Amino acid sequence: MNNPRYTLDDLRFGIDGQTFEKAVGLYKAGKVAEFSEDGIGYSAMVIGTHPYKVYVHGSAYDRGMCTCYLGERDELCKHMIALALYAIARGRTLAPEEVASVEDVSCSGVLGELSKAELKATKAEITTAMRKIKSYAGPSRTWFAYQDSLSEGCRRLSPIVSRLPVSKQTATILIDLLIRIDSKLATGGVDDSDGTVGGFAFELVQVLVEFFKQDHRCVEAFERLVKADMGFGFEDDLIRILDEGFNEEG
Repeated sequence: MNNPRYTLDDLRFGIDGQTFEKAVGLYKAGKVAEFSEDGIGYSAMVIGTHPYKVYVHGSAYDRGMCTCYLGERDELCKHMIALALYAIARGRTLAPEEVASVEDVSCSGVLGELSKAELKATKAEITTAMRKIKSYAGPSRTWFAYQDSLSEGCRRLSPIVSRLPVSKQTATILIDLLIRIDSKLATGGVDDSDGTVGGFAFELVQVLVEFFKQDHRCVEAFERLVKADMGFGFEDDLIRILDEGFNEEG
C-alpha cells in the first residue's frame, strides 16, 4: 500500500507533544524493527521497555493495536506513533523542523514584513488550522475526540504565529486571529471546557505585547479591538497599551 493517508504534520500536530517526542526518540534510535505492510496497514516490533508487537492502520494512525499496557487498554501509545512515523519516513533522517515542538507560542523577535506570497500562504495556513477549532453538537461519547481537534488546531497555529516577523502588517494578522478565536468561543459553539483554545488566545496576546515592545507601530493594529465585540477579555492588555499610547501622545 506504500504511503499512509496521514502525513508527518498530521502526527506532529495531532498528538500531544510529550507522546510525539517519545515516538520520535524511538524512531531515531532505530527501535522500529521487522516492519511490514499488508495492503491495509503496517506491522512492526517496536522495542521499548520490552519488545511490543504493533499494528497501525494505513488510513488513521490512531487505529491499531499494541501489546504494551496502554495499547491493551485501546489507548494510543508512543509505539503506535513510532510505527506510523516509520510508515511515513521509512527510516530516513528527519529534519529538525519536521519534529520541532509545537506546544509553545513565542515571538520570533525578527523585524520585517511578509511578501505578498508569504502573506497569502500564511492566511491560508491559519484558515486550515482554524477549521479544527469548530463547534460541538455531538454525543458525549465523541467529546474527547472533539477536544483533540481543538488541541490540534492550536498546535497548528502555534508555529505559524511563532515564525512571523514583527511589524504592523503581521500584528494585524494576529489581531484578526484573536478576534476570530473570541468569536468562535463566544458565538461559534466551540466547547472549550478544558481551556485549550482560551489558553492559546492568552498566549497570542502575550506575543502581541512583545510585538509592541519591539515595534511601537504595531499599536496601530490594536485599534481594531476598540470596535470589536469581544466577549472574554483577551484584549484587555492590548487595549491598555493602546490607551497608554494615546495618553503619551497627548
